[in-house]
Amino acid sequence: MEQKTKNNKKTLLYVGIAIVLVALIAVFAIVYGNSNKPAAAGSKTITVQIITSETDTVTKTIQTDAEFLRGALEQENLVQGEESQYGLFVKTVNGVTADDAQQQWWCFTKGGEIVNTGVDDTPIADGDTFEITLTTGW
Repeated sequence: MEQKTKNNKKTLLYVGIAIVLVALIAVFAIVYGNSNKPAAAGSKTITVQIITSETDTVTKTIQTDAEFLRGALEQENLVQGEESQYGLFVKTVNGVTADDAQQQWWCFTKGGEIVNTGVDDTPIADGDTFEITLTTGW
C-alpha cells in the first residue's frame, strides 16, 4: 500500500511539472510571437512641403514605417541624387532638379528649423512636418 501511495505521489508530481512546463512554453510562445510582429503598415504619418518658388508649394502626406527621412521620401519616389560618403546628396525633389549653374540646392527644414543631418540620418516620428525648399545662392 505504501508503495502505491509513493507511486501516486510521484505521478502527481510529474503531472504537475508537465502542466507547469506546458504553461511556461505557452507563455513564452505568446510573448515571443508578440515581440516579433513587424510594424503596422503606415505606422507613422509625416507631412512634406516641397517649395520650389514663393508661389509653388506641393504638400505630400506620407504614411511610412521608415525610420529615417530618406526611406519615407524614396518610398514615394520624391528624391533622387548622388551617393556620397555622407549618404544621399539630394539633387532632385518631386521631379525638380537643382541647377548648379544657378547655385541652387535643396534646403531641408523640420518645423521651420534647419535640419543639420542628411536625409539618411534624419529620424522621423509620427506627426513630423518637413519642408524641402529649392534655394538659390551658396
